[in-house]
Amino acid sequence: MKLLLSLLLWVSFAGTPDLTSIRKMYSDVSKSEANAKDFSGKLAGVSNNDDKILVAYKAASILLDSKFEKKLKDKMDRFKEGAKLLESTIKSEPNNIEIRMIRLSIQENVPGITGYKKNIKEDKKYITEHYAEQSATLKEYLKDFILQSKSFSEKERQFAK
Repeated sequence: MKLLLSLLLWVSFAGTPDLTSIRKMYSDVSKSEANAKDFSGKLAGVSNNDDKILVAYKAASILLDSKFEKKLKDKMDRFKEGAKLLESTIKSEPNNIEIRMIRLSIQENVPGITGYKKNIKEDKKYITEHYAEQSATLKEYLKDFILQSKSFSEKERQFAK
């Protein structure tokens, strides 16, 4: 019995990816289908009960993965699934700056026809107002995003430099 319990605990911990590696992968995920599939595979074991940041990255992986679906219906279904998961994650943790950054990164890059662009100003404002409060590691990660983001002008990027 102890062996079975130990094995179950090991599997559950082994199945949860670490946030540092997910962050590293996220910056390159949209560059190719292979990157998107690797990212999606790494997050496949994440459930709604896990760390909400990981759940948000899983939602992003579903949204990004939808781009590579062959059939339009599958593409739309997958996109809706990812957007719904991301929105529910934000609803559960509305003051999480990293989850807001994930949504902003998705919304600034999806086609307008999706209708999923309505929170860009809100998330940009939240990130700008709460950036200074973050840990050094998170600030560095956010800074990398802000400096390449389409949503921030050169002048607006100054707070992160």
